[in-house]
Amino acid sequence: MKKILYTRFQNIDDIIADLMKNAAIRKAVTRANLCKFWSKVAGEKFAKSSKPYSMIKGSIMVIACETSVVAQELMLRKTQLLVKFKPYVESLNMRLTDLRFDAKKWQGEADVK
Repeated sequence: MKKILYTRFQNIDDIIADLMKNAAIRKAVTRANLCKFWSKVAGEKFAKSSKPYSMIKGSIMVIACETSVVAQELMLRKTQLLVKFKPYVESLNMRLTDLRFDAKKWQGEADVK
């Protein structure tokens, strides 16, 4: 039996660098990183009952809320949330102009199968 030698391995850093050349992937990674900061911005109380859902028009973040009461409370705090988001947005070189809160987008742990 002939022995096969695998010598053309590609370094993981090279693979990631190639992926990051794709603008759509780079944009998705940046948005995902921004979403990770939601718990720090919203605080522990609201992080449990809300989560980032999507980005629309490039600079508006949609937040899924567990109830309409949570959505209303976050709406009242929108200006403060945008101010708290500012350092994270600037470090990622992004724009965030608005937050929208939607109780219809919520999918809790029991809803996901």
